[in-house]
Amino acid sequence: MSTQLLVGGRIYSASAPDATALAVTDGVVVWLGADHVGRALHPGAEVIDLDGALVTPAFVEPHLHTTAYGLQRSGLDLSAAKSLAHCLELVANFAADRTDGVILADGWDETRWPEGRPPTVAEIDAAVPRGRPVYLARVDSHSAVTSSALLDTVAGLANTAGYRAGEPVRADAHHLVRSAARALLTREQRDAARRTALDLAAARGVVAVHECAGPDIEGEADLRELLAFDHGVQVRAYWGQAVRTADEARELLHDLGAHGLAGDLFVDGSLGSHTAWLRDSYADDAGTGVAYLEAAQIADHVRACTRAGVQAGFHAIGDAAMDAVVAGIGQVVDELGGPAVAACGHRVEHAELLDSSHIDALGRWGIIASVQPAFDREWGGSDGMYAERLGASRAAALNPWAAMAAAGVSLAIGSDAPVTSLDPWAAVRAAVHHRTPGHGLSPRAAFAAATRGAWRAGGVRDGVAGTLVPGAPASYAVWEAEDLVVTAPTDSVQRWSTDPRSRVPGLPPLTPDAELPRCLRTVHRGTTIYTG
Repeated sequence: MSTQLLVGGRIYSASAPDATALAVTDGVVVWLGADHVGRALHPGAEVIDLDGALVTPAFVEPHLHTTAYGLQRSGLDLSAAKSLAHCLELVANFAADRTDGVILADGWDETRWPEGRPPTVAEIDAAVPRGRPVYLARVDSHSAVTSSALLDTVAGLANTAGYRAGEPVRADAHHLVRSAARALLTREQRDAARRTALDLAAARGVVAVHECAGPDIEGEADLRELLAFDHGVQVRAYWGQAVRTADEARELLHDLGAHGLAGDLFVDGSLGSHTAWLRDSYADDAGTGVAYLEAAQIADHVRACTRAGVQAGFHAIGDAAMDAVVAGIGQVVDELGGPAVAACGHRVEHAELLDSSHIDALGRWGIIASVQPAFDREWGGSDGMYAERLGASRAAALNPWAAMAAAGVSLAIGSDAPVTSLDPWAAVRAAVHHRTPGHGLSPRAAFAAATRGAWRAGGVRDGVAGTLVPGAPASYAVWEAEDLVVTAPTDSVQRWSTDPRSRVPGLPPLTPDAELPRCLRTVHRGTTIYTG
């Protein structure tokens, strides 16, 4: 057996909030306490001086598109475009610098541009050399504008839902075009993107990610390649394809090597692309979005997965989508019983526009909600994209995390990268500082949702994963951080006792102007996967 003894630090542990030292033997936490006690108990250990650094449980990213995020980070990111004209300029410059191959980019958001509209196909064709395939995904990844050269490669596109000549492709048309664009990449390009994404995850204190794959996203080949890719960051793979029988569920998972039939199994799309499924029309559009699955199909999938002992899940954002999810799961609860459904840890991604009946049902049935606080930070508020799409009143009801937590809904905090950046501390801060008063979480609850809650969302229910207590896996991150504080979840009480006798460990300050912690080292099950 080999033991490492970390000393001279600040250890985030509910079991020992005053601990300055931590001992790890063969990848498992075996002890926490004071430095001098640790040195006496472990005289032969390898001693690592933390020099005052903070040690916390490592983060888990519960909603990631690994290859797409790596492509964004290593390629053209249009989130910096300040206008439509600026966007086209960035595309033209990128095409001039890289004269071969498909041009892939994402991040544009027309709601932040003075023109207030996306690029047209004709404008993309004018910005790049004739015949060059171009795929530019909107920031939410649910629509894209492309060059005519790429559109011409997709047979039958003109008759596909979501296609309008000259405009961004949405819904089924977008899925077809995205697949055509991704197919133009080489294996080397895809592997380089994966390494970029997973290296960044490790550098942000993340030891495991949940890949949300599916036939309408990156496809089978990408998932198989990702699962075969060698990296220190652990990958749990979800495949978003509906099934009807338990045998079909088992066979599909066995064939793909995936871990669950969840993640981005689309019930609807996104608010930004007007494809989230709403009960009532959009405030800025006559439609109510897109419905990919009805309640009966949802029930079939949940029933099949429950009988197979497989984790099921759905992508649902709008209130009508949540109606369908709750109705479908409720049918299976009536048939198989609540305990059987809860035992599988089924999950719903995003779950943004919920009412009290949705929240109550998710809590009673043990459904896990994988949420993305950066969505509210980027598009919430009275003058944000959500208010533009829904009107101020409906927009203020989005993402009621405090009510969800109070009802017993297990939360897992993530990013949906490349939609928003993979930055766990920023996501935790966004969960605390919700734009709608009363919807935010306490710092401790938000941090738990990004660590323990995210492990639980991935089916790990051993009671210790995502913590630093004796017997827990030694999956932790070392941070350069400011003085620690213990903050209350309400504005009326900003701070209470940081005395260790309160048994409450402190966290770095998460005020909007505070500098977030910088990762110095990331360790997964005793193995260092990042040093900075």
